[in-house]
Amino acid sequence: MVGPQRAQGRAWGGGGGAVREDNFESPDNFMSVAVLAAQSSKDPSTKVGACIVSQDNKVVGIGYNAMPNGCDGRFPWGKDAGNDLDKKHFYVCHAELNAIMNKNSADVKNCTMYVALFPCNECAKLIIQAGIKEVVYLSDEDHDKPATEASRRLLEAAGIVTM
Repeated sequence: MVGPQRAQGRAWGGGGGAVREDNFESPDNFMSVAVLAAQSSKDPSTKVGACIVSQDNKVVGIGYNAMPNGCDGRFPWGKDAGNDLDKKHFYVCHAELNAIMNKNSADVKNCTMYVALFPCNECAKLIIQAGIKEVVYLSDEDHDKPATEASRRLLEAAGIVTM
């Protein structure tokens, strides 16, 4: 076992080598955090994660699509039921909402959000109101849906960069 005196000056993981300078501050790594967060979702068909990053490249919020607190198991995850009230869409909190609500800073103004799926129109409104300046997305599979077009229009009107 290494005592406190011997551990000083050693990089984490041992070896005594130099500290890495490229440790985490790349867009690919932040998107990887969003994708990893998505794996926590119980949604059987659409797993989405989001990661909010400050201007100094610190992760300040992470979220994934989930039921509201205390409601897990009480509402359906399906999307193909005949009755709209038996579909997940009225109940699920999207990854973007959860990332904003889970923030570990006073606000997320001027931050960048990395998200696995292009935000819907409801999330676009949250992103705008929160002051996020940029949205980096992995997939735009719903690009032809009216809600996604509305989202694009909202984000563009607010001057939020999407890529």
